[in-house]
Amino acid sequence: MSVLMLAIICTVMVATSFLSGLFGMAGGLVLIGVLLFIMPVPAAMALHAITQIASNIWRAALWWRYIRWSAALAYSAGCLVVLLIWNFYQYVPSVAVALLLLGVVPFIGKMIPERYLPTPDRLSHCGLFGIIAMALMLVTGVAGPVLDQFFLNGKMGRREIVATKGVCQVFGHSVKLAYFGALIDQAGTIEPHVATLAIIASFAGTAWSKKFLEAMEEAQYRRWAGRIVTGIAGYYVLYGGYLAVTA
Repeated sequence: MSVLMLAIICTVMVATSFLSGLFGMAGGLVLIGVLLFIMPVPAAMALHAITQIASNIWRAALWWRYIRWSAALAYSAGCLVVLLIWNFYQYVPSVAVALLLLGVVPFIGKMIPERYLPTPDRLSHCGLFGIIAMALMLVTGVAGPVLDQFFLNGKMGRREIVATKGVCQVFGHSVKLAYFGALIDQAGTIEPHVATLAIIASFAGTAWSKKFLEAMEEAQYRRWAGRIVTGIAGYYVLYGGYLAVTA
């Protein structure tokens, strides 16, 4: 990997980690799109998992007092169920499929009547949602679009969302790394110095976001979180559709 390409990736990682640290969402959604554009799918998935594990560990550590551990553990149990099932198929999606699903899922969530939407306030919903989110993560690279909507549907405050989702994402991306790194056997394409710089960039962006999150009002947080996710999803639908048509 060239020095210029590595600098671009690190810059994007700082920016996306800041975005995730501020809203607890959207950063990973942007990052996987960039990585899918410049790397093979398995390598992009593995590097994305490494950076997301790092940034979410730091995010959870910054706000550890606000973690809802019962919700995070129920979600993690659902993730393990999916790994056991996926182990038999070892499916690797195309870039077009990954991007289309990344874009479509948030809009599907918005179409479901509010009374039928799952909520992080119920443990049974957390476990079921762990299954859904992990399946999406192994196909698209992220569970952000549905996980963001899931946490926004509950009664958690912005700090609880960021902290609890951070723990959920650490476990989910660890499962993804195990899948694409060990089962698909592609982790060797990630050079050690690239992974190290990616982790440092993720920590930097997350630490930078803390004071901005503390200054943000609750209503402002929810309003901008929804707008950002919708905008990114719309772009992925268009770009993924273009790749599918021109393939």
